[in-house]
Amino acid sequence: MTGRLDNRWTEKNNKLCASFKFNDFIEAFAFMTKVAMVADKMDHHPNWSNVYNMVNIELTTHDANNSITDKDYTLAQKISSLV
Repeated sequence: MTGRLDNRWTEKNNKLCASFKFNDFIEAFAFMTKVAMVADKMDHHPNWSNVYNMVNIELTTHDANNSITDKDYTLAQKISSLV
């Protein structure tokens, strides 16, 4: 599954990580709302943070010993498609 993600995503410490920059807080928060709806439907929730116009996301599968699985790659692809 590696290689199907855009260049925002990197693998670090058994996590897929990406940062997304928006014009302002409202755009960042709207993006997070969209991600939340997708993640909840998948029952696969990100670790993330938001400071003003930046959203940082880390994906790992907790019930797979905190390793990267196909669920993480699938969610990462869906997240990237929301930008």
